[in-house]
Amino acid sequence: MPLLRQVPGFVAYYWVDAGNGVMVSTSIFEDQSGAEESIKRAADFVRDNLAPLLPNGPQVTAGPVVAAG
Repeated sequence: MPLLRQVPGFVAYYWVDAGNGVMVSTSIFEDQSGAEESIKRAADFVRDNLAPLLPNGPQVTAGPVVAAG
């Protein structure tokens, strides 16, 4: 998403179709401040553009990466 690429510290973004109407996105940032800014921007985008299309509101979970391959 171009919206997230503009946030300082952006590393990567993934969108996964988990089936049964469930979508999962993961954003990776170099630091917590970038992650927090991306949550704000994404929430604004969803509210302004996608809310009527979503049967359930998004759930946000944040935390540090503890393993990578």
